[in-house]
Amino acid sequence: MAVKQIAQGSLSKHVAILRIIFGIIWAIDAFFKWQPTFAQTFLDQFKSAAEGQPSWLQPWFDFWTSIISQNPHGFVIMTAVIESLIAFALLFGFARKFAYLAAALFSFLVWAIPEGFGGPYDASSDNIGTGIIYTIVFLSLYGLERMAGRSRWSVDNYIIKRIPWWVMIANPKPAK
Repeated sequence: MAVKQIAQGSLSKHVAILRIIFGIIWAIDAFFKWQPTFAQTFLDQFKSAAEGQPSWLQPWFDFWTSIISQNPHGFVIMTAVIESLIAFALLFGFARKFAYLAAALFSFLVWAIPEGFGGPYDASSDNIGTGIIYTIVFLSLYGLERMAGRSRWSVDNYIIKRIPWWVMIANPKPAK
């Protein structure tokens, strides 16, 4: 039993280090989202994602372009805020269970909308986009936290001591 606890503690520490490094990457990305250049090119990213896509995907891109065209500045701010909150959650280990799942969904939507599913796929394609990779990383962090159990390297750990129900938001259910 003691060996298992030591192994879980070591895994927890390594997962926390990975989470924090990923948080630094997201903080840098969030910083860029607050820059004027991002706001100036935001709508164009959505429009260019539709170029060259198969005709059966055009309604998807037309829908999102029309939604975002109504208030592009609001979507710019929302994107910057969401990425900042993701960075905060990763850096400090705050609401990890919720943050990992919400960030995975957000990353998937980034891949599916402004990254155009990483396509169009043709002879000139050279990558599938970052959004899908981020989605996999967030789901992997969720799974690793699940295996590692409760993390001492998180703000969640201290919140749970004062507010026990926070465990439902903070910790992926430990594997048995």
